[in-house]
Order: sequence, then structure tokens, then C-alpha cells
Amino acid sequence: MYVGRDMTELGMLPKTEWTDKELAYFHHSLQQMVPYLNAEGNTIHKEIVKEIMNRDSFNHHEADYESGSRIHFD
Repeated sequence: MYVGRDMTELGMLPKTEWTDKELAYFHHSLQQMVPYLNAEGNTIHKEIVKEIMNRDSFNHHEADYESGSRIHFD
């Protein structure tokens, strides 16, 4: 279960100030609803994807015996 800031609060902040877990959670959530998003929802999702791609922390996750290769938001 996600425990963190909600979209109302995050909507007031630039994506660069979101944590990796917040980006991962809302990307996953919006990805599930892509067929139903309006233009504003699609824009928000694209901004999240762009920020994920800009961050090094998402690109170099490697699995090891303590953690997997994905950021877990729950």
C-alpha cells in the first residue's frame, strides 16, 4: 500500500521534487488507466515518464540478493 503525498499535494510541485517512489507509484497507477485518461491526465503521465527517464537512479538499478531491480513504492 502506498503511503505518501497524494496527487493533490504533488500537483503543486515540479516533478523534479517528487521522490523516486512517488514517481514509480503514480507512473504505475496512471499506466493502468491510460485508455481512460483525458488530455490533462495524459500530459501528467508523460511528464512523469520524462522525469523518470531523466533520473539516473531509475536507470542503474540492478538486482542483488537484498533487493530487486524495480523501485517498490509499497
